[in-house]
Amino acid sequence: MRITKNTFITLAVLFASYPSLADEKSNASDILFLKIQELESEIAQLRNQIESQNHLIEKLINETFNEADNKAPESNAINANSSIRFKGVSDIQSEEDVYAAATKSLEEQNYEDAFKLFKFFVESFANDQKSPLAFFWLGEISLINNNLEVSKKYFLDLISSYPNHYRVPLAHKKIGDIYFKNNDLNMATDKYKFVVREYPNNSASSQALQLLKNME
Repeated sequence: MRITKNTFITLAVLFASYPSLADEKSNASDILFLKIQELESEIAQLRNQIESQNHLIEKLINETFNEADNKAPESNAINANSSIRFKGVSDIQSEEDVYAAATKSLEEQNYEDAFKLFKFFVESFANDQKSPLAFFWLGEISLINNNLEVSKKYFLDLISSYPNHYRVPLAHKKIGDIYFKNNDLNMATDKYKFVVREYPNNSASSQALQLLKNME
């Protein structure tokens, strides 16, 4: 069969188009692959964030227990329903007993008793080591129970009474969470930015920064 000049040109054009089509398919595959990688990365970040939130309270509780004296004699053991009578606010053993009972209730996730005991502690004793943590846990327990105004009050008590305590950055971040729960996004944003700006090397800053990114 004789191939005319026009037929030859047509075939040449068709053959020349094959690499272009292959390139287009290759580019489309590359874009799809990158999109899948992006989605996988986002899913991994969300999973890590959820796991971090789930373990945050457990981590904070463990840190508190390391500072508490949980080996008080059984004869001195108390709970939130005990009739608590002390010789005076300077009674060191009484302070230890109340704080130990409060942290034990916290460990058992008995938040009602823990709240009563921590509240009794801050109202009855002045302890520069344990009182800031008691204020923090009063705020945290209230936040867990969605008592937002009460929670904010106790976090502010910690911040104003013990401004240099290591839990202050996290207390500021928690106040941002309270604003967020109240749908006051402007105040939440301002508070998170404050934490990032004032406490850049604290873990609370990392949490606040992540929340700011999520709010964009």
